[in-house]
Amino acid sequence: MERKLRRAALRIFRVALKAVDPVEAVLRHVKVDGDRLIVAGRRYRITSFERIFVLGAGKASAAMAQAVEKLLGRWVTGGWINVKYGHGAPLRRIHVHECGHPVPDQAGVEGAQEIARIAREAGERDLVICLISGGASALLPLPSEPVTLDEKQQTTRLLLACGATIHEINTVRKHISAIKGGQLARLAYPATLVTLLLSDVIGDDLDVIGSGPTVPDRSTFADARRILDKYELWPRIPVHVRERIEAGLRGEIPETPKPGEVEFRRAQNVIVASNRLAVDAAAREARRLGFRPLVLSTFIEGETREVARVHAAIVREIRASGHPVRPPACIISGGETTVTLRGDGLGGRNQEFVLAAAMHVAGLPAVVILSAGTDGTDGPTDAAGAIADGSTVARARQLGLDPEEFLQRNDSYHFFDKLNDLIRTGPTRTNVMDVRLMLVA
Repeated sequence: MERKLRRAALRIFRVALKAVDPVEAVLRHVKVDGDRLIVAGRRYRITSFERIFVLGAGKASAAMAQAVEKLLGRWVTGGWINVKYGHGAPLRRIHVHECGHPVPDQAGVEGAQEIARIAREAGERDLVICLISGGASALLPLPSEPVTLDEKQQTTRLLLACGATIHEINTVRKHISAIKGGQLARLAYPATLVTLLLSDVIGDDLDVIGSGPTVPDRSTFADARRILDKYELWPRIPVHVRERIEAGLRGEIPETPKPGEVEFRRAQNVIVASNRLAVDAAAREARRLGFRPLVLSTFIEGETREVARVHAAIVREIRASGHPVRPPACIISGGETTVTLRGDGLGGRNQEFVLAAAMHVAGLPAVVILSAGTDGTDGPTDAAGAIADGSTVARARQLGLDPEEFLQRNDSYHFFDKLNDLIRTGPTRTNVMDVRLMLVA
């Protein structure tokens, strides 16, 4: 039974991935009719523009650019895309530049400088199409003076390790950047600006996706300081980061552009795909396979182990009472949890979720739990996530593995690797947060 459930879970996850294919997502929202470019119902006359530039960053941006080239072809003057290493795609008129993620590197800086140069070059009779997806924050590293790349890297590592949410991390990033938080729109103005976004954040907040380089920024220097204080990072962050935030608090340097400012008068922002799309596709496929699907939420966040404990409790309730849905059931959730690093192991939030949940459902028959990142990468590993069932803990102990020890060391990767239960998809070239599945037969 467990083997059949595992196959079903993997099938459902693959269908969820297909639903958020970046090329198809762009083509659903953008059309060309003669010399008209139609973006989410808004029409632009292509021949009225002297040049069309395509800029972007993120794990899915190269695939999104393929769709734009398919639509506009020879009308594309040129452009530049920053992608994570291994996430490129063949393009004819747009340059693909690979660089570091989640910690930015010098290649990312050089690419961001080129993107900023092209944006500044664009004039009033030009169209700039910007493609933003998950990972764009790290892939657009253009530190504001006096902050250096090394100091930005240190700050990013500290925020990742302390369990800060993506909203919090991006708030800090925007205020030590020269391109994020609406500042790319400031560089491109007065060109017409159309931004297509593949959302990887809870709530699909435009100013959080990729740190919102082309949208008004609601966050402030005060918010950045509050977040660093919350996680007791203020004394630990590099000196120039502190200096810049303090200067912003004193009003000595301008805030990121806010709603209503002139930079956004000729800008359109459209979300082309999100976690909800993936989760809804998973629910449809689960129903097709004979399960009763129940979507908990696409807003799941918080400490991974606690989220896993609650999800496992729902599985146990279904097994005990048939509530909130009778078997065969498929419980689905989306969103993105966080891991507070306590050990020296290797893993990511999805693998840690499955390990923690497996411990809470140990011994239950006909139960399978899967969690995976839609980008194909879970933390600093080559795995997208992991899969487990009620016998996982027992199998591990037979191999001399102590699940609790692996969990405490944040070493879920090596735990599941020894059990051959890692999910490896390779780069999916999309990114809409995570999908979690719990099947109960």
